[in-house]
Amino acid sequence: MDKAQKNGPVDGLKTRLNQFLETLETIEPETADLHEIDRLISMVDELEEQVEKIKSEKKS
Repeated sequence: MDKAQKNGPVDGLKTRLNQFLETLETIEPETADLHEIDRLISMVDELEEQVEKIKSEKKS
């Protein structure tokens, strides 16, 4: 497996993390509603799943 294939999941995680940060920056704390907070929580859950997947693949 070459380096590009090994970094694929990590690059995907970086992209997803950047999307999360951009979303977080657009939310106004004073006016954030439950829908926006739920969306952020979902994104964090997805990031956590991706990290766990990468960790388990690394162990293999």
